[in-house]
Amino acid sequence: MTEPVVRTRDPERTRSDLLEVATAAFAESGYSGTRVDDIAERTRTTKRMIYYYFGSKEELYLAVLERAYRGIREAEQGLHVGELEPVEALRRIAELTYDHHLAHSDFIRLVSIENIHRGEFIQRLASLRTLNRPALGLLEGILERGRADRALRADVDALDVHLLISSYCFFQVSNQYTFGYLFNRDLLAVDQRDHLRSMIGDVVVAWLTQR
Repeated sequence: MTEPVVRTRDPERTRSDLLEVATAAFAESGYSGTRVDDIAERTRTTKRMIYYYFGSKEELYLAVLERAYRGIREAEQGLHVGELEPVEALRRIAELTYDHHLAHSDFIRLVSIENIHRGEFIQRLASLRTLNRPALGLLEGILERGRADRALRADVDALDVHLLISSYCFFQVSNQYTFGYLFNRDLLAVDQRDHLRSMIGDVVVAWLTQR
């Protein structure tokens, strides 16, 4: 596979290319196991160029984390679920989360690494709390509409729903190897995806419409 080539005449593209390669590197080797020299080699640029854009290895890693979280939040906002009935809106969010996690395994690995290190770096990103508020706001708006017409139960909040969806979708990628070995099932197999995607939608809808 051809590695991205940094284009020094386009600052935004250069920064994007560096973040893309750094994401893969940090997801593979973690913070301590990744060398800036390796990222520079993969992008056919220099260590000096990386420091010019990000200042330090730590700042580069923090930018990678922020970009990873921004991706799922932007995908959620792009659904425009306010136009859908509450039950269908919840199903769409659950299915979108499933698809996004499968398509962005580096995000899952980065989050796993952060948890292994007890959130050492993510706690330095106050911006992520602001960035993640819309995720709960989106769900809360759907829940409020569903409660108003009695389509959804009233004793569940947005964080409960977010936790359920994230847990299921995260597991598909984070535990694919151990689960696959123990139960001889490939969670990422193409012929399983429709089934596994519909499962999380069914679970969320059944739970929230339970009387």
